Amino acid sequence: MATMTALNSKVAEFTATPKQMFIDGKFVDALSGKRFTTYNPATGEAITSVPEAGKEDVDLAVQAARKAFDGGPWPKTKPAERSRLLHKLADLIEENIEELTQMETLDNGIPLEGAKNFVMASVGHLRYYAGWPSIIKGDTVPNNIPGELFNYTRREPIGVCGQIIPWNSPIVNAVMKIAAPVACGNTVVLKTAEQTPLSGVRLAELIQEAGFPDGVINIISGFGTIAGAALTEHLGVDKIAFTGSTEVGKQVMRSSAVNVKKVSLELGGKSANIIFADADYDQAIANAANAIFWNSGQVCCAGSRLFVEKKIYDRFVSDLVEYSKNYRVGNGFNPESVLGPLVSKDQLERVNRYRDLAKQEGSEVLEGGSGDEKELSAGYFVKPTVLANVNNDMCVAQEEIFGPVVGALPFETVDEVVDLANQTQYGLGGGVCTTDVRKAHRVAHAMRTGNVWVNTYNVIDATSPFGGYKQSGIGRENGSAAIDMYTEIKNVWVNLD
Repeated sequence: MATMTALNSKVAEFTATPKQMFIDGKFVDALSGKRFTTYNPATGEAITSVPEAGKEDVDLAVQAARKAFDGGPWPKTKPAERSRLLHKLADLIEENIEELTQMETLDNGIPLEGAKNFVMASVGHLRYYAGWPSIIKGDTVPNNIPGELFNYTRREPIGVCGQIIPWNSPIVNAVMKIAAPVACGNTVVLKTAEQTPLSGVRLAELIQEAGFPDGVINIISGFGTIAGAALTEHLGVDKIAFTGSTEVGKQVMRSSAVNVKKVSLELGGKSANIIFADADYDQAIANAANAIFWNSGQVCCAGSRLFVEKKIYDRFVSDLVEYSKNYRVGNGFNPESVLGPLVSKDQLERVNRYRDLAKQEGSEVLEGGSGDEKELSAGYFVKPTVLANVNNDMCVAQEEIFGPVVGALPFETVDEVVDLANQTQYGLGGGVCTTDVRKAHRVAHAMRTGNVWVNTYNVIDATSPFGGYKQSGIGRENGSAAIDMYTEIKNVWVNLD
């Protein structure tokens, strides 16, 4: 058995003391004094505690963001300075990459290699949006009205943005909810996920070190039902961006209606990954595994419905199970681990309920993976699981499981599989494996999803829009689309006569 990677001294020092929230440029406790503990999902052991923000704390954070936007130095900050600050934050993350990587693994469970990829993606995200402030602009519009009129548009920041993130990739989710709105000149109140608050606290320290003006970025910890609800209902918030489940997303929409906030939502998925018989077989096996087992299936766009052409279905399912046995499941600090734990006991129980339900519905539950049983018994682990003999009407084929569990379904024709793939309330992602480029485009165009991957999966970048159709969300993250999400368009007419 490999030796566990030793805990970085900076991480050990950081977790040795209770943490605080970041409001108006200062680190503070909750006004109530309430705190809650965050746990290592690989061992179930306590890591440290963070403040439990209440309604009054949310109000203070919103007031700070409001003050910074309405009357502080931020509205007068030049675009080049916003760019400099974002680059500076990226520099600081790079300088602390090993510490932040271990912090992600400790708090979220993902193995160190995956955690490092998250941290580097955060750097790339900041650098991408650091390039935007000086090119956000309006248009000059030709005048069709009698008289001499100068007609133009301006793009202006929306105001105070309430940002609520999930636990499945904490640091990159936090940066995604900070970089674009700040590049546009907004101010931010970010609520971290209660399961994974640590990287948000460390990020706040780096934000302070980078020199952002007080109140521009505020980071609070707390529970969604209390702090999250208070943020979505607050009349001082101009926009809400939420990433999480579809059911909670609906609650966010209802709460935001109080003052008609602008809302963008990145919600759940039950994505179809389609394997045609003409696909590169070995590549398709690897893609199917990556689509569902990456980050232990805790990915909103995971390819959790696997449609395999009937003529290769039995062989493919059998080979996928065998392939998954290469995935060592274990503590993220074990360098041999490929899959880490699920994030919490609640999530473990949820995934196991669906595995039991699959049996009740008539599916065959085929388990892969490997690992040290003593190590696995200490945390919230689930081995890679393939469900065979699934039909599209089963709960396990229609409901988001959010774990390393894939349901395999056979199909015979292109039209049939497109119809089956679209028979879902969700529309976040989808995959196609084929060597026929015409078929690939035909299926990609027909799938009612915001993202489609052909002969690959889970490729996401700051440059490219990400979001869903149907009940998978509203609006888009990333790319130029995010600039649209965080700016207002003002039309100005000037009489020159």
